[in-house]
Amino acid sequence: MALELRQSLKLSQQLVMTPQLQQAIKLLQLNRLELAEHVMEELLENPVLEEGLEDLDEEKQRKEASQEKVEVQKEKTQEVNPEKGEGTDDINWENYLNSQQYQPVTGGGFKDVDPDLPTYESTLTRKASLTDHLHWQLQLSKFSPREMAIAERIIGNLNDDGYLQADVEVMAKKEKVTPEEVQGVLLRLQRFDPLGVGARDLRECLLIQAKTLEDNALLVKVIEKHLKDLERKAYPAVAKACGVSLETIIEIVKRLGTLEPKPGRRFYDESAQYITPDIYVHKVKDEFVIVLNEDGLPKLRISNFYQALLRGKESNKLTKEYVNEKLRSAVWLIRSIHQRQRTIYKVTESIVKMQRDFLEKGISALKPMVLRDVAEDIGMHESTVSRVTSNKFIHTPQGIFELKYFFNSSIRRVQGMDMASEAVKNKIKEIIQGEDMKRPYSDQELVELLRQQNIDIARRTVAKYREMLGILSSSKRKQLF
Repeated sequence: MALELRQSLKLSQQLVMTPQLQQAIKLLQLNRLELAEHVMEELLENPVLEEGLEDLDEEKQRKEASQEKVEVQKEKTQEVNPEKGEGTDDINWENYLNSQQYQPVTGGGFKDVDPDLPTYESTLTRKASLTDHLHWQLQLSKFSPREMAIAERIIGNLNDDGYLQADVEVMAKKEKVTPEEVQGVLLRLQRFDPLGVGARDLRECLLIQAKTLEDNALLVKVIEKHLKDLERKAYPAVAKACGVSLETIIEIVKRLGTLEPKPGRRFYDESAQYITPDIYVHKVKDEFVIVLNEDGLPKLRISNFYQALLRGKESNKLTKEYVNEKLRSAVWLIRSIHQRQRTIYKVTESIVKMQRDFLEKGISALKPMVLRDVAEDIGMHESTVSRVTSNKFIHTPQGIFELKYFFNSSIRRVQGMDMASEAVKNKIKEIIQGEDMKRPYSDQELVELLRQQNIDIARRTVAKYREMLGILSSSKRKQLF
């Protein structure tokens, strides 16, 4: 078999993504904060880029002018009147006191506060976590070094609710101790505050707390053997099995309701999570105006120094090649950012046009919409619209929403146009909020009620939406007392 070389022509289509195109796609899916961070990184890496200083110069001039006014005011207040000795009557004490900061001190009077010091709020310590609280109690307890290591291993495997997520045998193997030793330390930790911490399931958590109560024999028996029946509200069956009256079981259920199913709940971090919108939509008269949030985004420009260096004859070839490379990168970044802003504006404009009724009336007027609708409206690909709407928030007259929120599947109506799935979820939520807690609506009854409101929906879809809203089934929502 002979080997030979041949030349052949082949025509094929191939997708080639240049580095510039990859950068544009990356910028498109960043939110405002991520974009600001990316721009700051580029400012540090690319010497040709610099931040526009025109706004900073104007602000500096305003500060200097206001400072001059303050100095002139101080000079006027410090002038001495020769006819009145030291001139104390001419000092404007009200302005002087208002310009100073004071705080009360222990011995009475006021203490001058240095304006350069951090504020009182910034010096507050963080709230103690569940782990911190347990470690504090651990240090006050009499544990041997071996038991201390086991206890720290157990505390490290607790979740936010205070439940133990690791197996005793696995922890014993990692600490090179026996499972009995780990179990003994765990029983001691479960008596720490909050009661029930370290439990492996709900039953064990409630038992730990119930055993500390007085007259707890029946309560402990119900938790050990009939917890599933209580979940199904089968109180008569529990009363019959325990040989007591229904009223007694109801009292037991009330006592059970005072126990804490999540011991770590009070240690949750409840600090507010603030959202900075990427787009603002304001209603001006009868029109909705779209404003992109560019606060904190540096205004980029090309450095005059490097432009002059590129034009100069003194620069060598290597220097010009380096500056040219950085210049192309800087220009492409600036163009990509401008293109990103225009694309976001076009997508938002299309959403506002299609969801005008929602912006004026609320969730009940939300229309079904998919990515293809916006893509066809603005003449772009669906993947581009998907990148624009991911991880970005919009401030509207109805509140702050993620851009993805406006894309919903459609639910058929008995008569008329289709309805958005989010609007149907809101209807289900409103119906359940107004129901009789002693006779809650079943999923089939919800279907009938929705059909009366001209919404055609299947029972399994109602069940799915109810679970997505975090609403229990009718048997678990039912309250007998």
